[in-house]
Amino acid sequence: MRKPIIAGNWKMNKTVQESLELVEGLKKELKDINDVDIFVCPPFTSLAKVAEVIQGTNVQLGAQDVYWEDAGAFTGEISPLMLKGLNCRYVIIGHSERRTYFGETNDSVNKKLKAAIRHNLTPIICVGERLEQREKGETFTVITDHVQNGLQGITAEQIKKAVIAYEPVWAIGTGRTASPDQAQEVHNFIRQLLQKLYSQQVATEVRIQYGGSVKPDNISDLMAQADVDGALVGGASLKSDAFIKIVKGARQ
Repeated sequence: MRKPIIAGNWKMNKTVQESLELVEGLKKELKDINDVDIFVCPPFTSLAKVAEVIQGTNVQLGAQDVYWEDAGAFTGEISPLMLKGLNCRYVIIGHSERRTYFGETNDSVNKKLKAAIRHNLTPIICVGERLEQREKGETFTVITDHVQNGLQGITAEQIKKAVIAYEPVWAIGTGRTASPDQAQEVHNFIRQLLQKLYSQQVATEVRIQYGGSVKPDNISDLMAQADVDGALVGGASLKSDAFIKIVKGARQ
């Protein structure tokens, strides 16, 4: 049985003080939940303070991005060593907004993935199609491209420690959500790809999150699907009551 995993991606939101207020509420209300892996990804400016507040709790820390070099003349970037120094456990890689607005490619995703693994950070590898791609019937072609090329050179033991997040770009921040059946169809396809690339064991073990307008009122239906193991939550993670309900709704 794969343990559910719920992540809050705060994106470019929350000052340091606002971040602390939010995470204090989460820490208090979620303290007794041990059957769901929970983590939050504040903006870089809040990581250090949030890390202090959640130290020793069941709420883990994640980052929204990472660079593939440990140090150097890369203005504006954050290295895996810097994240490790803040007790980050997770890092999001290849989010659709990074691909769309900042030129992220399968190649850069692959480099970042290898850097995260090298430093024992759990990567959340994002894959997903745009609306026009879905309407053209290209969903599985896009997913295959993202998975096969993003995972180049990654071993079976390494990918078992990672998480894949299916995020249909057309459902992110739009209020449109893939139906539970649509999510299950793609999640199952990803699992089949993992079986072809690695083995049945790997395909069975890897957790696959859904991301795209996840809310308290749809989390239970999504989690009822056989291959949906959790959620990468955007807007709803910015409100403590909504995120708390999502975490509780993911419990099996």
